[in-house]
Amino acid sequence: MSRFKLTALSDMLSVDTGADRVVPPTGFTARLTIFTSGAMAFLAVFALALSMASGRLATNWRDALAGSATLRISAPAGQMAAQTERALAILSQTPGVAEARALSPDEQRALLEPWFGPDLPVESLPVPQLIEIRETGEGYDGDGLRLRLQAELPGAVLDDHTRWRRPLVEAAGRLKILGWLAIGLIFGAMGAMITLAANAALAANAQVIQVLRLVGATDTYIARAFVRRFTIRTLIGAFAGVLAGLLAVLLLPSAGAEAGILTGLRFQGLNWLWPFLVPPLAAVVAFAATRWAAMRVLEDLS
Repeated sequence: MSRFKLTALSDMLSVDTGADRVVPPTGFTARLTIFTSGAMAFLAVFALALSMASGRLATNWRDALAGSATLRISAPAGQMAAQTERALAILSQTPGVAEARALSPDEQRALLEPWFGPDLPVESLPVPQLIEIRETGEGYDGDGLRLRLQAELPGAVLDDHTRWRRPLVEAAGRLKILGWLAIGLIFGAMGAMITLAANAALAANAQVIQVLRLVGATDTYIARAFVRRFTIRTLIGAFAGVLAGLLAVLLLPSAGAEAGILTGLRFQGLNWLWPFLVPPLAAVVAFAATRWAAMRVLEDLS
């Protein structure tokens, strides 16, 4: 394994102008390689941004809702205040409940504003009273609390957010996995296109290859020219694609207070460095694909 790595490094760093002339510096294969690597690197940046944004979204949803619950009280207007006080008293006596407070009419209006507008008369409508519950690290006995509330406050409903929190977190987690899967498919498609371009270049230079063999050139010497030229082309194209992808990400709307998956695609902090791993990985893919294609075609031309 170490011998293969040293050979690969030597193939990449060595400069042989005579061998490089075997591969045409311009033409269809050159443009195809640069365009393909650039386009795939551009898409890889967005797939990487989507995967990281999905991970952040899942973490934010999990952290924002973990350790919290909501108690909803439905009662006639004349009994609402008394039942709210009784519910707060029960919660204050429940082990594992760190804090419980009733939401004010303004807070409940803000919760309903996206659906009913800012002028909803909460005070004059039969809107249930909401109580926000914060639990300690140990947590509370949800089943026991529900039984006590059912006995003393039949109109109270405890919602620990588990029913709808878990699907959201799972969906964000799966979206993150799909992002990484997309990156793998992108590099796979890149390798396939570079293989086709290398095959085309080798076929176009079949006569030159035969002449090189007649003067004593080995298949390794000939393959080195194709590997080095295609790897450099891929590296240049991928680097340009990454720069274009980062510029496009910068032009996306910035994440605000209501940011979701579409407005939070920007990288954060040191995550801006991750896209710069794409060009080296693309070069590795090009190296492997071109080396495999070159040795296979050269064997067929023997």
